[in-house]
Amino acid sequence: MTRGSELYATVYFGAIVVVALLEYVQPRREPGATLRQRWFGNFSLTILCAVLVRTVFPVVGVGWAIFCEQRGLGLLNQVDWPWWAELAVTIVAIDLTYYAQHVALHRVPLLWRLHRTHHSDLEYDFTTGVRFHPFEAVYTNAAVMAVTAALGLPPFAIVVSQLMSVCVAFAEHANVRIPRGLDRLLRLVVVTPDMHRIHHSVDAREGDSNFANTFSFWDRLFGTYVDQPSAGHDGIAFGVAEFAEGRHQTLPGLLALPFRSSAATGARTESPVPTDRAASPQYRRQE
Repeated sequence: MTRGSELYATVYFGAIVVVALLEYVQPRREPGATLRQRWFGNFSLTILCAVLVRTVFPVVGVGWAIFCEQRGLGLLNQVDWPWWAELAVTIVAIDLTYYAQHVALHRVPLLWRLHRTHHSDLEYDFTTGVRFHPFEAVYTNAAVMAVTAALGLPPFAIVVSQLMSVCVAFAEHANVRIPRGLDRLLRLVVVTPDMHRIHHSVDAREGDSNFANTFSFWDRLFGTYVDQPSAGHDGIAFGVAEFAEGRHQTLPGLLALPFRSSAATGARTESPVPTDRAASPQYRRQE
């Protein structure tokens, strides 16, 4: 607990190194020509997210859990449970919260405007896992803070949950080829890159599926699971059809995306990429 920041930084940058090496050695698809622009924009967004969240919330994450613990807020601060039970409750509760708020991001029109920054990425690699609009980061942290206060989730368990979330965010967005048999075995419990990749498809049915963050069983439980993409993993087209132009992929474009008008109305209703566009070099990917 006293060296939480150092531990988080070590895991964060360690996960980047490991996943980046795996993508280089065993890529699922060859990276596109806009790799440098994408990485600059995606990592710039995560820095802006951290700045805005710290500005809006004086304490967040472990600091917020300590605040709640000191004031006896929440269920677990009123009972004497063993540490392993508190850890299990925390991991499951936080993961279910991520699932619920992710579904809301697709179902609520205003929230989808924020979330489409994440989905507008025309490629899919580990940096997509940090491509979030700063306003979405505020929403996500507010949801987790509310659950932390209501349940009185202990600080040590929040540390473990945060470290898991970092690793999962990079791993599930990894452009890594995993043997089919191993993938099917892993996704019985956890979200794999192949499972989550389907969620980034421009196909509306596939894009509105596989919302889970860590544990895959949430999607099966709530009927949002899709096993395989209709076009195959090497044929998925990524992005949001109406925001596929180059100007939308720059950092200013990403920040402005929630405020841009859309031809579609409602929540996650943007139409798939037209057939002629899907066949263009911008969307075509090498197997």
